[in-house]
Amino acid sequence: MEKKTLFKLCLGAAAAAALPVFLSAPGRAAQRQKAPFFGANIAHRGLHSRDKSVPESSLEAFRLAAEAGYGAELDVQLSKDGQVVVFHDDTLDRVCGVHGRVDEFSFDELQTMRLCGTEQRIPLFSDVMKTIGGRGPLIVELKNGRRNQELCQKTYALLQGYKGEACVESFNPRIVAWFRFHGKDLLRGQLASPVKDYVKDGFSKPLSFVLSRCLLNFLARPQFIAYKLVRRPLTVRLSELLGAMKVCWTSHDPASEKGQDTVIFEFYRPGLRFK
Repeated sequence: MEKKTLFKLCLGAAAAAALPVFLSAPGRAAQRQKAPFFGANIAHRGLHSRDKSVPESSLEAFRLAAEAGYGAELDVQLSKDGQVVVFHDDTLDRVCGVHGRVDEFSFDELQTMRLCGTEQRIPLFSDVMKTIGGRGPLIVELKNGRRNQELCQKTYALLQGYKGEACVESFNPRIVAWFRFHGKDLLRGQLASPVKDYVKDGFSKPLSFVLSRCLLNFLARPQFIAYKLVRRPLTVRLSELLGAMKVCWTSHDPASEKGQDTVIFEFYRPGLRFK
């Protein structure tokens, strides 16, 4: 084999080996950013109950989480009139029994709807922050929607006035990337799950593969990967090996703490910290 050909083959092999590292490598985080979340158990959508007497994403669920000393995970999106509200689903059907998207209703209209048949209502993000009052760290998921830039700007502005510890995450790498360039003071994370979950949500199989493998990390350089509680793909494990914090969701058993840096849990009462 000629030396020139051998050189080209070696160069190609090196490039092929380097590509997954480039695509999946995380960003660096300061110790002060990671410390509030490292080894912490975080209440998923607040400390809500299986029987729905304390509904998910309610002020009561967040009050209970804060009083117990837990951090809280929550989801933010925009109402029709541009208010940042805390609610998980894109639509109101499952939790409120009302057909339609959250962003099709004004905040006043959303206030007429009950959470899981209780007297609890969809809260403003600002009211959730007041309720928690810095008593535990917040993991704030920004939902992918029709006005992502507006949601990023308004969420960041609200977090700038918050006295407690908080970080941001999203399934949409472009939302995470917004915080890479506009909110560098906040710890940022990439949410991800297996291919089948994305396909179920209507994504093409190629894009589902890319998202499930966190191969768009080069856009946002997330500092943690929040992956569904299943075996992680090789590129996700590579990102963690390169320094990304390892966050899992949603745990229903304290045994999930093994090998994790942060655990998002529901329907049981783990210790406040495991590291």
